[in-house]
Amino acid sequence: MDKINSESTFKRLRNTYRLVLMNDDSFEEMLTLRLSRLSVYIGLSTIFVLLVGLTIALIAFSPLKYYIPGYGTKESRTALQILKIRTDSLEQAIRYKEQYIEGVKKVLSGNSPTTLDTIPLVLPKLESSND
Repeated sequence: MDKINSESTFKRLRNTYRLVLMNDDSFEEMLTLRLSRLSVYIGLSTIFVLLVGLTIALIAFSPLKYYIPGYGTKESRTALQILKIRTDSLEQAIRYKEQYIEGVKKVLSGNSPTTLDTIPLVLPKLESSND
């Protein structure tokens, strides 16, 4: 197998070619360009990068960005956070009320454990200052 010679590859990239645009009826040359494979590659790469950059700029700096899924305005994100906090607090309040109702049901049905507080309280006697 032949090894790819880097000098010959680079030489092929630098070979110049002529691109001629002619009028088909009068054979008049309308445009003549001297091109190489390297210049065509660089030109097409530059055009590609410019198109990608313009597309990104168009989306980033215009109202088109609101059509991207998951992108929203700052106001909608803060409103969403506030709604999430309210929802969490409402869920917690519902849980507490359900626990309270369950406790009341147990007491009314008589199924509640009737443990009495049997720890005697020792209150210090107040000394009167009637001297």
